[in-house]
Amino acid sequence: MIKTLVKRLWLIPVVLVGWELAAMAVASPYFPAPSRIMVRLYEMFAAEEAIGHVWPSLARVVGAWCVAVLVGVLLGVALGRTRWLADYIDPLVEFGRAVPPPAMLPVFLVLFSMGTEVQVATIIFGVIWPILLNSIDGARHVERMQIETATVFGIPAHLRVLRIILPAASPKIFAGLRLSVSLALILMVVSELKGSTEGIGYLLSLASNNADMPALWAGVVMLGVLGFVLNSLFLMGERRVLAWHHNRRRS
Repeated sequence: MIKTLVKRLWLIPVVLVGWELAAMAVASPYFPAPSRIMVRLYEMFAAEEAIGHVWPSLARVVGAWCVAVLVGVLLGVALGRTRWLADYIDPLVEFGRAVPPPAMLPVFLVLFSMGTEVQVATIIFGVIWPILLNSIDGARHVERMQIETATVFGIPAHLRVLRIILPAASPKIFAGLRLSVSLALILMVVSELKGSTEGIGYLLSLASNNADMPALWAGVVMLGVLGFVLNSLFLMGERRVLAWHHNRRRS
């Protein structure tokens, strides 16, 4: 256990020591040392300055991601299994996925004015595409023999979806979900840089405007930790849900 941790994490202290020495040598206010960043981060949390910005960001990114998962998987499975529906919707999907999500931020500002709705809409619009496209691909390539066998035995349509199509498509779906987690975090920051009065993105913007470089880097550290935690939680859930798939690949 300890040897595994050392093997995986040995590079982190090496990088931090190198960063500290480089910052001391450069002595630039725009390149603070890790020790100064951690002191500023502690000050921000001790004064409850950071906590009031972390929770709104976390609520937005988790809430928007859950909505995107629900819509993306349901619509993706429907498009993957219904050819005539895909023929109508595919052009819209291809058009939507080609639009950069940050480009929609001014549109959402006009539609919703300023507020949480802008950030949530931006995140949903950006993260739904990898979920939707992977769900379509996964549902479309379910083995035909499985579907025909279920049809012969008279299994109802909703049970075919739950017991056959979704499990068979789940490896592809989870690949899209994993991409969407990191993308949701990026879009959370982008959406909070404008039209927001709270959140980690707003905290970064405020620190930049005040030329508070340690606070700016502390915000980057918060984002890194948040991204690591969210990705780790997702991988834990993925290993549980797809345990059958991983076991089959090993055998």
